[in-house]
Amino acid sequence: MPIADIPVFVFVVVVIVVSLLSNVVVLICFLYNQEIRKQVPGLFILNLTFCNLFLTVSTMPLTLVGLINKGNPGSSGFCQTVGFLDTFLTTNSMLSMGALSIDRWVAVVFPLSYHSRIRHRDAVIALAYTWIHSLSFATVATCLSWVGYHHLYASCTLCNARASDTQTQFIIYTVVLHSLTFLLTLIVLCVTYLKVLKVARFHCKRIDVITMQTLLLLVDIHPSVRQRCLDEQRQRRQRATKKISTFIGTFVVCFSPYVITRIVEILTPGHISPHWGVLSKCLAYSKAACDPFVYSLLRNQYRKTCSDLANKILKRRSFNSSVRRVENGRTNDTNNTKPIVKGLAIA
Repeated sequence: MPIADIPVFVFVVVVIVVSLLSNVVVLICFLYNQEIRKQVPGLFILNLTFCNLFLTVSTMPLTLVGLINKGNPGSSGFCQTVGFLDTFLTTNSMLSMGALSIDRWVAVVFPLSYHSRIRHRDAVIALAYTWIHSLSFATVATCLSWVGYHHLYASCTLCNARASDTQTQFIIYTVVLHSLTFLLTLIVLCVTYLKVLKVARFHCKRIDVITMQTLLLLVDIHPSVRQRCLDEQRQRRQRATKKISTFIGTFVVCFSPYVITRIVEILTPGHISPHWGVLSKCLAYSKAACDPFVYSLLRNQYRKTCSDLANKILKRRSFNSSVRRVENGRTNDTNNTKPIVKGLAIA
């Protein structure tokens, strides 16, 4: 493996480890906490978690093999299967993010009618659409032999081996695929989260007005208390902006380089560096490691669940260790009394 590929190799290994551990933790929290299972967003997060896990164990390791061997990591049929999974799982995860953003928009903009607008049945219908959408594109690519090992990305993914015969059809397919997955999801994310931010800022302004009126009435209030209230106002506004920026920013940073590289590649083939191609693919992989923190583990409900699980495990370990100490103490006492009993018997 060339020296230039070593940083990318290490980056993929880190992404695999972080993605595997974090998504497993999210899955454990979902199974452990009944309240998370009852919530509608939990279904979207569960679907996103499964997509990330399967993507981590199926396609990412083969990219490592492709970087080492500089070639197809397996047979043609095996690589086509992995390419099918790569297209299906990536598309499914993007659409799941769009469904999550719509759910958050309804929850913030229509809080009183949220439970009547978004029910488990509606979530199942939305997930069914994401699966049908993803399976359709992945199946079409597989049936037309448009999946295989791509040297530019060192992975089993979309690849037109019969470039001279079906180049035009492959270009149309690629443009439509990314338009109805990446572009569609990006538009949904921007529209919904910006509306959420608008509502959040409106509520923050109302709270700020009430706070300022209260501060004006309290003439004898200490300056430090007044300053603390003003700081809390500023932090409240910044917190909402940071969350929305994180949702949209991680999606753009992770997926846009790969999608743009794909479009440029089919329009002007041979003008892209292989190092950039692999790096753009690895950035797309990194979204699987970011999603658990962006959508789950940094939320109070998941953090509390993780804390409860950790405390439960630690208490069980301390209880088992105390039981062992008691049993060892009893064994030692029994061994110490045996010589005394024998001596008394002899006497």
